[in-house]
Amino acid sequence: MTKLLPGKPRQTRRRPWLTLLLAGLLLSAAACQQAKPDPDQTTGPVAYFTCPMHSQIHADAPGDCPICQMHLVAVSPLADQKPTAGTPAAASYTCPMHAQIHADKPGDCPICGMALVKTSARPAAQKMTAAEMAAMPGGPAAGTDLVLTAQQVALGNIQTQQIGSSAPRSATAPTAPAPQAVLTGTVTANTQRTESISSRVAGRVEQLYVRQTGQVLRRGAPLFAVYSEQLQTLQHEYLLALAQDLQVAEPTYRHFAEATAQKLRLLGVSGAQLRQLARSGKPTSLVTYYSPRTGTVQTLAVVQGQYVTEGSPLLTLTDLSSVWVEAQLYPAEAGRLPLGQTVAVQVAGQANPVRGKVVFLSPELSGSSQLTLARIEVPNPAGRLQPGAQANVLLDAAPAPAALPTATPASTTLRVPPAAIIHNGALSYVWKQTGERQFRRVRVRLGEGTATALPVLAGLQAGDAVVTAGAYLLESEFTLRQGAGDDHMSGMAM
Repeated sequence: MTKLLPGKPRQTRRRPWLTLLLAGLLLSAAACQQAKPDPDQTTGPVAYFTCPMHSQIHADAPGDCPICQMHLVAVSPLADQKPTAGTPAAASYTCPMHAQIHADKPGDCPICGMALVKTSARPAAQKMTAAEMAAMPGGPAAGTDLVLTAQQVALGNIQTQQIGSSAPRSATAPTAPAPQAVLTGTVTANTQRTESISSRVAGRVEQLYVRQTGQVLRRGAPLFAVYSEQLQTLQHEYLLALAQDLQVAEPTYRHFAEATAQKLRLLGVSGAQLRQLARSGKPTSLVTYYSPRTGTVQTLAVVQGQYVTEGSPLLTLTDLSSVWVEAQLYPAEAGRLPLGQTVAVQVAGQANPVRGKVVFLSPELSGSSQLTLARIEVPNPAGRLQPGAQANVLLDAAPAPAALPTATPASTTLRVPPAAIIHNGALSYVWKQTGERQFRRVRVRLGEGTATALPVLAGLQAGDAVVTAGAYLLESEFTLRQGAGDDHMSGMAM
């Protein structure tokens, strides 16, 4: 019988433990190797790391925001490398909400996730070489100017005004004479020819002869017939006083009859109706009321069979042989419409304009619109002009101001319209034309002005052409081309 060596069983028991130890070491080495970043799998160069909520945080390595503890996100490097000679510059993309984000290809903003928009094909203005800036039409300072195409100027309706003149002109066309001004207005009823008819007594409208608005009534035409107990009582008293006056020689009952007749007149009973009542000797159950004037029914507030109280409005009559045209205008234009002046009015639907007279200028502005009201009385004998129709008041072109013999310090102050001012916090800017379709943003210092003009204390000179229409479009185009970080227009900070 063969005997086993004493050490063999112990060697057999130790071998599984060695195997497990070696397997654990191999697995740990593999895990450490997998945890190492693969340089081939990087998405691209990273300029810095920033916080999605606090863009002022910049770091060179990943980490957490010291303000909100959010994980920092990677930001691609700025596309500000100068192009080599003979090679066109690559397009740049930026975020509309975070102008500090620049990329050389389309994508999403790492901060807000919005799609990046394409900026100018050339680098920002401050990245131009000295030779490029010197080659600009206005010299080195013009290297930061914004140059538009003719189509952009036409679509943006870019208009400029030379400082010292009041007539705006197109950025591509010579100065034209001031056009004829047009004020928008509305035809309204002449309230001086309007009369409201109300019920004189309490009663029931048994018969209504007017059934619709717009109906033309002649003076003396029947309007409505009413049954009233008050009228019935006064009629009986009047007839009784007349009968007693015939039997008594003293004028006591005659005076009583005259007083009762006066009460009936005040309640709207005409003299013809009183004579008819005296001849018949019998009170009428219904008293008819007639139109006091010729006019058109503007409003109708009663229906047949309705019970009305004393003073209830029933209808409104307006004589449309003369109407008003109410137009809105700025206070600065009120001097072109003095009271009593005759102006031309073009009403919608009418072939030829009509002449009217200015009868009223409102001394106050209408609400928050900064507009005032002018009223023109226009004759309308044929009734063709209907209230509610749109109308235009045609004003002659404003005469050119006479040249002053001498200029005082107060008169040499440069003024610009409010539409030309771009406000950025406490700073103010205007866009000045420096060449054909070429514009420059200039920082200005303003004084206290009015709603129509602001004095410029510094930043502009007499003769400068300032953009009065389309300034915000130029500002938007500049932002898209240059980015919010390029604050070098005319040497001024944003």
